[in-house]
Amino acid sequence: MAPRISFEFFPPKTEDGKQKLYATREALQRFDPAFFSVTYGAGGTTRDTTAGIVTGLKGQGVSMAPHLSFGGDDEATVLALLQRYADAGIDRIVALRGDMPSGMGAIAQLVYANELVAFIRKHFGQQFHLEVAAYPEIHPESTSYTEDIRYLKGKFDAGANSGLTQYFYNPDAYFYYIDQCEKAGIEAPIYPGIMPITNFTNLLRFSRNCGAEIPRWLVQRMEAFTDPADQRKLGEEVVTDLCETLLEGGAPGLHFYTMNLAGPTSRILDQLGMEVAAVSDESETAQ
Repeated sequence: MAPRISFEFFPPKTEDGKQKLYATREALQRFDPAFFSVTYGAGGTTRDTTAGIVTGLKGQGVSMAPHLSFGGDDEATVLALLQRYADAGIDRIVALRGDMPSGMGAIAQLVYANELVAFIRKHFGQQFHLEVAAYPEIHPESTSYTEDIRYLKGKFDAGANSGLTQYFYNPDAYFYYIDQCEKAGIEAPIYPGIMPITNFTNLLRFSRNCGAEIPRWLVQRMEAFTDPADQRKLGEEVVTDLCETLLEGGAPGLHFYTMNLAGPTSRILDQLGMEVAAVSDESETAQ
């Protein structure tokens, strides 16, 4: 079976950004992805934009998966949004804990991803395929590796179907993580998240905030270049090699964080030379 390929977008803030996103989606469609996901701002701050893009593209026959978290919303608001997605024919959700917008911490309480998964299953049964987040290098707020895997298992026990990982550049981190997940009784597929390297300075800053590790050897090689074009070329080679290693090692597919750009991801997939195709999730039974 061909590896499952999927792509992630963030909701644009302008009409020009929206049109560029549509163009990116069209360019990536040739890889026949299983779905395109669209992120959800902290506390649901992009709720309407995310929903508009997802339902709009679904109306064009594109397989979509909106990210969703409770954030500062109440149950009625989340139920209404889920119903909107169901009515639009959307059958996949990326269920997350999410983060609170600045200033909301004192007036709202985080709803964890396992609770959101259970909430969706309670009200919609098996109507949605539920993806959840996984962290091969441990969530930055986790107190231990074992605890982090226990939290992931809780998401699957609540009814999640499959996992999407935070990006990483050390394939051994992913393979060790999968091994430990299996030992913990997690049998659902966990798809590695892939971040193409387009701006290394920005990547370093973002990685410090989200807990993703950039290998020391990669930092040193990148910093040896003064031309950003040379950095991008090296980044493309590194990420292509990473994808090859993951697929050869048994990863069930790849989930690309596109940053709303078609070029970097397309070049990696072209270099992989894969005959990619959307695949069925029939084997990904809810736990």
